[in-house]
Amino acid sequence: MSTPRFPNPSAPISNKVPLRVLLLENIHKSAEVLLSAEGFQVERVAGALKPEELAERLKGVHLVGIRSKTTVPESALVHAENLLAIGAFCIGTNQIDLTATNIHGIPAFNAPFSNTRSVAEMVLAEVVVLTRQLFDRSREVHLGQWRKVATGSHEVRGKTLGIIGYGHIGSQLGVLAEALGMRVIYYDVMTKLPLGNSRSVPTLGELLAESDFVTLHVPATASTNMMIGAAELARMKKGACLINASRGTVVDIPALAEVLRSKHLGGAAVDVYPEEPETNSDGFITQLQGLPNVVLTPHIGGSTEEAQESIGREVATSLIKFVRGGATTGAVNFPQVEVPLIPGTHRILNVHRNIPGVLRDINRIVSDLNANIHAQVLSTDSNIGYLVMDLDQDVSAQVCDAIAGLNTDIKTRIVS
Repeated sequence: MSTPRFPNPSAPISNKVPLRVLLLENIHKSAEVLLSAEGFQVERVAGALKPEELAERLKGVHLVGIRSKTTVPESALVHAENLLAIGAFCIGTNQIDLTATNIHGIPAFNAPFSNTRSVAEMVLAEVVVLTRQLFDRSREVHLGQWRKVATGSHEVRGKTLGIIGYGHIGSQLGVLAEALGMRVIYYDVMTKLPLGNSRSVPTLGELLAESDFVTLHVPATASTNMMIGAAELARMKKGACLINASRGTVVDIPALAEVLRSKHLGGAAVDVYPEEPETNSDGFITQLQGLPNVVLTPHIGGSTEEAQESIGREVATSLIKFVRGGATTGAVNFPQVEVPLIPGTHRILNVHRNIPGVLRDINRIVSDLNANIHAQVLSTDSNIGYLVMDLDQDVSAQVCDAIAGLNTDIKTRIVS
């Protein structure tokens, strides 16, 4: 993968030089309010952009905000000479080529916590809906049918909820489920401290066999791809229900449809799919349509006004902190650095190829120009090094230009 030689600004970024921001997919107004308050010029686009459209729109843009429908492959960066950072106003970042953006010196920030409560509440609601078969009864009444039956309808109290992935959503869901009197078990590849009376189980198979409801809260990775297939569904208790509000690639949809038709499972709730429409006007087909006691929703687990407002604030704040001070805390593809600004100095932010001798060359530049360093922090990963350096204002532009001229340089800029 080639590394571009992007132009590097050699003047301090300030409110007198407004940055251009492109926000796609109806990102909440809370983000625009914060970014505009910083003096940034914000442009909004209602829907997603295809990669080739995105590549054109990124000309001259400093910050871009996306949600789950816009993909950012390396090809989208071809005109992104000024792009400083990407904000994913959602939890997932699998729609971004994180390796390419890393190598191009572009950190990507997301919102891993802001919609936690919204997703947990929806999943808990689906537990009740499935065990009471509420959607089927509602549909029947809408059709003029009156089927007042108790067969197959149960209370959730005393039932076992099995949570796969005990992170922020899974753990909060467990607390809410216990408040309804449910027994909660969980399985996670990492050791996690249980909240309340939740209990960890050693294997996925044990969780599947014990649970009346199985709910998934895992990221999209190679290890979670189709982690719930025919074999795993067969291990679930007869009459149990499966809920997936994580990623569409973790469940084998045809296999799930088969166990629902055979009545091995009593129901399912699915919010995410292997392939999803790009816009609300597109049609959608899945093999789960028309099956009894199956709740199908259009990827709305985190789609509450409260969650979207919180996501807007969280990601916008991360972008502002990066622009103004170079803080990369929370970036999913970048070394983590956050250093307080020192009054009376200029800060040089440098991204370079991680090869031996770079810091030596930079320090030689500083020495030759008689620059006084007030603070210096370097953090690296396998591809890049990220240097934050505070120094006297009178020589900062010269130092910045000299560092940008090194053949190891990817991006260099000054903030004040």
